[in-house]
Amino acid sequence: MTTLATTNETKLNPIFWVTMTDKFMSGWGGAANKTNKLIIACYTYQQAETIERNANKRSEMKYVNICSNKPRYGNNVKESWKTWEDMGEIWKK
Repeated sequence: MTTLATTNETKLNPIFWVTMTDKFMSGWGGAANKTNKLIIACYTYQQAETIERNANKRSEMKYVNICSNKPRYGNNVKESWKTWEDMGEIWKK
């Protein structure tokens, strides 16, 4: 059983990130001439799997991955950072 202290500590430190290329947001606005990478911080592998499954259902999301190291990209990539809590219900089903 998870204790409250462990749960709060985990919530402060995501341990998985789901990364994906957002084809719709790439190449214009804040990502002009860049690739837009959506990066979602998750606190459990189950959350990461849920985000991955739902991202793969969306036609504008490509190259969906779960990683255990915090991702970093070069200057030609616009990083859009979100957390599990930021995501709507469509991402959490």
